[in-house]
Amino acid sequence: MSLAVRCRRHLRRLLLLLASGSLLGSAYFLFSHPAPSLELNLSGEPIAAVESSQTLPLPYRTPFTCQHANTHSDTHTNTQRHTDIHTAGRRDTHVGQPSDRHRDISSVEPVVLVLVESQYSQLGQDIVTILESARYPFRTQIALGKGDLPPLTDKGRGRYILVIYESLLKYTGNWNTQVLHQYCLRYRVGIITFHRANQNSPPVLKLRGLPLLLRTNQVLRDATVMSQSPVLHLTRPGTDHGPLPGDDWTTFTSNHSSYQAVVQAQPRERSPAAGSGDTPAPGFHWGLQATVVVDMGLWDGVRRVVFGHGLGYWLHRLLLVDAIAYLTNRKLSLGLERHILVDIDDIFVGKEGTRMNTKDVKALLNTQKQLRSQITDFTFNLGFSGKFYHTGTEQEDLGDDMLLRYVSEFWWFPHMFSHTQPHLVHNLSSLLEQMVLNKDFALEHGIPVDQGYAVAPHHSGVYPVHVQLYEAWRKVWDIRVSSTEEYPHLKPARYRKGFIHNDIMVLPRQTCGLFTHTIFYKDYPGGSTELDHSIRGGELFLTILLNPVSVFMTHLSNYGNDRLGLYTFVHLAEFISNWTQLQLHTLPPLQMAQRYFTLFPEQRDPLWQNPCDDRRHKEIWSKEKTCDRLPRILLIGPQKTGTTVLHLLLLMHPSISTTPLSNPSNHSNYSPHQEVQFFNTNNYNKGIDWYMDFFPLHSNISNDFLFEKCSSYFSSDDAPRRAAALLPKAKIVTVLVNPSDRAYSCYQHEKNNQKLRFSFYDVISAGQGAPTELRSLQNHCLTPGRYSTHLGRWLLHYSANQLLILDGQQLRTDPTAVMDEVQRFLGVSHFNYSQTILSEQQKSSWCHQMEGGLTRCLGSKEQKYPVMEPEARSFLSMYYRQHNIDLSTLLHRLGQPLPSWLREELQKVT
Repeated sequence: MSLAVRCRRHLRRLLLLLASGSLLGSAYFLFSHPAPSLELNLSGEPIAAVESSQTLPLPYRTPFTCQHANTHSDTHTNTQRHTDIHTAGRRDTHVGQPSDRHRDISSVEPVVLVLVESQYSQLGQDIVTILESARYPFRTQIALGKGDLPPLTDKGRGRYILVIYESLLKYTGNWNTQVLHQYCLRYRVGIITFHRANQNSPPVLKLRGLPLLLRTNQVLRDATVMSQSPVLHLTRPGTDHGPLPGDDWTTFTSNHSSYQAVVQAQPRERSPAAGSGDTPAPGFHWGLQATVVVDMGLWDGVRRVVFGHGLGYWLHRLLLVDAIAYLTNRKLSLGLERHILVDIDDIFVGKEGTRMNTKDVKALLNTQKQLRSQITDFTFNLGFSGKFYHTGTEQEDLGDDMLLRYVSEFWWFPHMFSHTQPHLVHNLSSLLEQMVLNKDFALEHGIPVDQGYAVAPHHSGVYPVHVQLYEAWRKVWDIRVSSTEEYPHLKPARYRKGFIHNDIMVLPRQTCGLFTHTIFYKDYPGGSTELDHSIRGGELFLTILLNPVSVFMTHLSNYGNDRLGLYTFVHLAEFISNWTQLQLHTLPPLQMAQRYFTLFPEQRDPLWQNPCDDRRHKEIWSKEKTCDRLPRILLIGPQKTGTTVLHLLLLMHPSISTTPLSNPSNHSNYSPHQEVQFFNTNNYNKGIDWYMDFFPLHSNISNDFLFEKCSSYFSSDDAPRRAAALLPKAKIVTVLVNPSDRAYSCYQHEKNNQKLRFSFYDVISAGQGAPTELRSLQNHCLTPGRYSTHLGRWLLHYSANQLLILDGQQLRTDPTAVMDEVQRFLGVSHFNYSQTILSEQQKSSWCHQMEGGLTRCLGSKEQKYPVMEPEARSFLSMYYRQHNIDLSTLLHRLGQPLPSWLREELQKVT
C-alpha cells in the first residue's frame, strides 16, 4: 500500500475523531447547562445567538430583550382546545432587541394567574383579597410540587396577563419554569413572587437561574421607597420610620443591571447589609437591605417584581397594586382620582352626653375647611331626623342651634322623622306621613330639601327592597340616590356593589370603624392602635386605595366627645397625601352616583338574593313577607317539549301547587295560566315582592311544594344566574325531545298563531343576509335545541343533583313512569298517577280522571302536523349533530341515561 493511500486513511480517521469529539462536546454543553431553550418565531425557526456573561453589566434599555426562550407548542383538549408550551432544552447565546415574534400584550386576556401554596395559606388569601378589591379578574391554582401549570394559551391567545407565585422557591425550583418563561416572552407577561423565610431557611441563598442573592430572617427598620423605581404609580417615595413587623425578612442583592431595589431598609440590629462580600448593581445602595426588587427583563427577557415578605406589611400591599400595573403595562391599573363622601348619620339623634355641643360644631367647621386643602370640595353630609331636635342637654341643644345657624356650610339628607325603620311599616300612607313631617321640619329650619339623597335608618328597606320605601321616597323627596352596606351582603366589604331600582341609584356604603358606641379614643375596640392601624395602611386606607368611589358612614356621636370622626379623616387624608399620588375629591351624592355607574355600568341591574339566607337581611325585611312564597321547583322548558303536560301532571299532586294569583289587583294583566317570565325579562327589575305576589300562602307550607313553569328560562342567558341567586336550593326540571322535532313543532306553533310567508326549510336554512323577521324566527326555532350549551349554563349555577332531565318522548308514551321519577327527585310523598290518568284512544291523549266521572285531557300523545320534509330533517340532523354529541357526553358525565331519540340520532352519526 502506497504512502499516499496510508496518509489519506489516517487523515480520514483523524477527521472522524475530531467530528466525534465536537459532537460529544456539544452534547455535554447542551445537557450540562440548565439555561432555558432558544426562542421560536411564529414559523418555528430558531434564532441564532451568542452567550452573555451574567457578571458583565448590560446597557440595554428594552425590557423585553431575551437571553432564552422555548421552542415547541403542543395541543391539549380539556372541554375546549388549549395550547400549551413545551421546551427543548437548548441555550441561547445572544441578547438582542425584541422582534415581531413577541406578541403584543393586547393578545392576552386580562386575567391574573395566582399560584398559591394551599387554599388556606394566609399570603394566598391576602393576594386574592387585593385582586378582588381592585376588581381584577383572576384564577387561583395550587402550585403543586411537581410543577404542573394550567394551559397558558388558547387558540394562539394568552390566557393570563400576569402570573403571581406565592412562593419564590416554588417558582424557581419548578421543572416547568422554562415553559412559563417561554409564555412570558411570547406574550410579554411579567411575574410577581414572594419569599417568606422560616426558622429552617439558610441565612444566605443563591437562586437557581437568576442572578439574585437572598439573605433570610433579617430584622429591619426604616423602609424607604426608592424614588427612581419604574414600578411606582400610586406610591409616593418616602421613608416609613420605625421597625418593620417581624424578624423573618428576606433581602436581595444582585450584581446584574437588570435588578433595582424598590424598597430598601436598614438593619435593626448588627447584620450584614448590601455590599458585604458582594458588589451590588447600581440599583442598590451600600448599607441598606433591599426588601422589594424589580427585574426589568434585561437578564432573560422576563420582567419580575420580588417581595421579601408577605402582605402583612401595609407598604407591600400598596406596592403590589403598583407592581400589577407595571407588569401589565397599565392594562390592570387603578387611576389616581378618588371620590369620597362622608355621611354623618343621626344628626339630632342620640343620648344625652353623646351629642355635639357648640365647641364640637366649631371643630367640625374648622376641620371641614382644613380637609378641603387635601380633598377638593370636601363637605360633610348630614343626615337628620327632625323629631329629636333639642332633646339633649342644654349645651347639646345649643350645638343643634349652631348646626342650623351654619346650615349652608354642609350638605343635608333626610332619615325618617322618628328614625323609624321603614321595613317595619307596611302601610305606604304611614311612611308618607313620616317623611312629610321630616320635610316640614327641614323647610321650617332652612335645611335644603332638593339634594335627592336619603338613607334609611339601619339601612332598613333599601336592601332587601321594601317597595313602599322607594315609592314614598320618590313621592315626598324626589329621591334619586341612596346607599347601603347590605348589598349584596354586609361582609366581606370588598364584595359590596351598587344597583338601581325604581330609578333610584343605590351606592355601596363603607364603614370606617366608627359606630355609635365608638366615642373615646382610649376605649376604641381592640385598643386605639387598631384605629391608627386602619388609618395608616390598614382597612380604611385600602378602602380608598382600591375603590374609586367611597361613601363612608359615620354618626353624630363620632363628632362629640373625643371627636374620633375628625381625628380619623384628618389623619387619613394626611397619610394618603404623604404616601400616594392619589387625587381626592368630594362630589354631591347625585354626581357621585352618576360617576359610580359610569365606572361600573354592569352593576346597574341588581341580582336579587334570597333574604332568608342572610340573618341580617331577614332582620331588616318586612315581617309580613315570607320566603315560603318562593317556589322550590322550576320547570324551565324548553318550549314545545311537553312542559305544559308536565305542568298539568304536577298540579294533580296534592302537595304541589303553582302560581294562581294571590292578589290579582297587583297583576291585572296576567291570567292564571300565563307564564310569569320573571328571571329572563325586565320583569326581574320589578323586584321579588312583585314575583312573590304570584304565589299563594298556604296553611301548611311544610307539605306544599310551589313551582313555576316558564319554558323560556331554559335557553335564557340571564335566568340561571338570577334564579340561583334567589332560589339556590331549588330543584330544576327540564324536558328534552329530538331537537329537530322541537324546531318543527315550534315552527308549526308560530304558523298557527300568525300567517307565515316562509316555509319551514326557508326558516331553518336562512343565511346571514336573510330578512330580520326570518332570522328572528330561525333563532326562535333552532337556538333552544342546542341542549348541551344551555344545560351547561344551568350547571354553572346549580349542582347536578338539583337538575332532572326528562325524556319528552317517554313522557308522551308512559307518563306514569316519568312522574314516579319526578316524585323521587322532588322528595314529595308518592301519588299514584296510574289511578288518575287514563289513555283516551279516540283522542290519542292522556286524560285526568276527576271527581264525578269527568275527564280533562292533557294534550295529544303525538302532534298532528304534516310530516316534516326529508330535506329539512336531513338539514337539522347535520345542524344538531355536534350539539347531540355534546349532550351525550354531558349525560354520561352526569350519570344519566340517554333518551331513546338521542341514541337514534347518535346512530346516524356513526
